[in-house]
Amino acid sequence: MTTQQSAAVPEEPVVELGKPDEFEQRPHREIRLVMVGLVITMLLAMLDNLIVGTAMPTIVGELHGAEHMSWVVTSYTLATAASTPIWGKVGDLYGRKGSFLVSIAIFLLGSALSGLSQSMTQLIAFRAVQGLGAGGLMVGVMSIMGALVLPRDRGKYQGMFAAVMALATVGGPLIGGFITDHLNWRWTFYVNLPLGAIALVFIVVVLKLPKIRSNAKIDYFGATLLTVGIVSAVLVTTWGGHEYAWGSKQILGLGTLGLASLIGFCYVEQRVAEPIIPLKLFRNRNFTMVSIIGFIVGFAMFGAVTFLPTYQQIVQGASATNSGLLLMPMMFGMLVVSLVVGQTITKTGKYRIFPIIGTTVMAGGSLLLSTLAVDTKSFTSSCYMVVLGAGMGFLMQVTMLVAQNSVEMKDMGVASSSATLFRTIGGSFGVALFGTLYINRLNDTLKAAGMPAGGESTGSMSPETLKSMPPEAVSVLQHGIANGMHTVFLWGTVISVVAIAASLFIREVKLRGGADAAEAKAEAALEGAL
Repeated sequence: MTTQQSAAVPEEPVVELGKPDEFEQRPHREIRLVMVGLVITMLLAMLDNLIVGTAMPTIVGELHGAEHMSWVVTSYTLATAASTPIWGKVGDLYGRKGSFLVSIAIFLLGSALSGLSQSMTQLIAFRAVQGLGAGGLMVGVMSIMGALVLPRDRGKYQGMFAAVMALATVGGPLIGGFITDHLNWRWTFYVNLPLGAIALVFIVVVLKLPKIRSNAKIDYFGATLLTVGIVSAVLVTTWGGHEYAWGSKQILGLGTLGLASLIGFCYVEQRVAEPIIPLKLFRNRNFTMVSIIGFIVGFAMFGAVTFLPTYQQIVQGASATNSGLLLMPMMFGMLVVSLVVGQTITKTGKYRIFPIIGTTVMAGGSLLLSTLAVDTKSFTSSCYMVVLGAGMGFLMQVTMLVAQNSVEMKDMGVASSSATLFRTIGGSFGVALFGTLYINRLNDTLKAAGMPAGGESTGSMSPETLKSMPPEAVSVLQHGIANGMHTVFLWGTVISVVAIAASLFIREVKLRGGADAAEAKAEAALEGAL
């Protein structure tokens, strides 16, 4: 890190790991200045998902691999999940600014390589590189914010994050659709480069954080076991019943490897000095419950963003630009509700009711989307997406807030990475499992109509291919996609019910901040002991 001093944002002294790290509230002007750098990086991460999701049907059509479509997202989320806990721990041990900058650089490298891809195999591999960097983006943003602003006061700064969410919501689909329709899908990745360069320069100049002196070592063995466990579990959900039978030696072997790795991970984490994810955190009931909810939010969010554009473009006949715009109701529902919830929590200090409302609304939105059919109007599907987005809006800020409020300052990075990890794993599981269910249902429909399944009819599926297909074949394909969407969101509804149950077990613990700081600290300690 730089040792230069800044008049606006003075650098803090060296902090030795293991010493008390009481929270020091920063001046409002200083925090706002730092937040500009953070929201630029958040914009970078959010734009990528929205732009690529809009362009996905065209990408898989050109590279001939709709049956591997879910892997374009799964490789990204797998790499993100594997690297997320390491980024969080590295930030806690050696400093958050340095790890934050490195993660941005890796993300930009992966973006450039993804744009150069000549096959689905290359695209999947380079998306994994991009995912390695992405693992540190949101962790860096959230852990740095957690180190600067007390939980009770974060609603004051939600306007800045709400603004970037609105910009990404409007700009992402528009940029992705415009690039797909008028330029080339490769620019959906290249567009990250100038924005990332701005973020790098701004953060180097503006962001000043304490230096951390530590002789501790990263638990790479534990990180390896966790990675193997996650990858094995996702491969089971991806290949089971599709590439291989559920009872095949491949699936049983992967399942055994994944279970053994996770058991080994738990064993190692209890015996190392600096565990990647301290298991003691799960003694706190609130931390455990929001981890479960975050996992399910990832399930619902990634499933919707990944598969809805295909339905809108192939079934509803929207262009890539318009399909991006048609995703906006879900994003705006999430944005508006998230902003209102953040402000309400700042004023009242209460949050328990929001996970209960959010999980219930999310389940309702998923159930509505399971009714999508070939003749469903765009306005109707947009209303359904608003409901799903509103449900996620009740949850997005609260899950991270409760997770960070449940730990000491020295573990802020671990708490942020754990909350992000469970959401990412949920997304990875969701895309893998939903992708398998979607393709299987689509292929069943094609087979029933006497059309080839899993071949050219699905492997090169894009809006352009419909123009050269007979009307009867187009109709069958559209019904197959609608049937696949029905299956995806019906299972999403079932899984959302688990989140409702978890939300009921969350306790109301006062947030750190203001006159209630000491009381909140005592209640958090009591909660961790129960």
